[in-house]
Amino acid sequence: MFAAKTIAQDDKPAFYAELAEQLRGLLADERDAIANAANTAALIFTTLPDLNWAGFYFRRVDDELVLGPFQGKPACVRIAKGRGVCGAAAEMRQTLRIEDVRAFPDYIACDAASRSELVVPLIKGGQVLGVLDLDAPIPSRFDADDQHCVEALAAIYLAASDIG
Repeated sequence: MFAAKTIAQDDKPAFYAELAEQLRGLLADERDAIANAANTAALIFTTLPDLNWAGFYFRRVDDELVLGPFQGKPACVRIAKGRGVCGAAAEMRQTLRIEDVRAFPDYIACDAASRSELVVPLIKGGQVLGVLDLDAPIPSRFDADDQHCVEALAAIYLAASDIG
């Protein structure tokens, strides 16, 4: 059985390396995309400091994003193609790191406490399958190191899951 270990946060690269290793262990014996998304969101939310939301949106009919497993307050269920940070990241096929969500055109405020956001598109076989979305209650919570490492966590999720 998997047991999360406390990770020292004083060395960011070591922190993320250990988090990635824990995620690999957590997902090692499971292929179900929803179960893996649920555990990925829970591990990220309970391990990364200063988050108020962590979860997934999955692409459905007409490129609409639909809420998947998450941790945090209830969230917007459907996001139209190209709308908000999640829709923009999916449409642009690139990670978006937003220092102040209130300055983002067309921002969708699911939780008024959110101030910064990091959204990583889930791309497999050339198709955008959804996004991994992290929100924080403080501006500029995410830096380039966070972005790179969360992209790596998304890749671990994709590799472990039967999705797409």
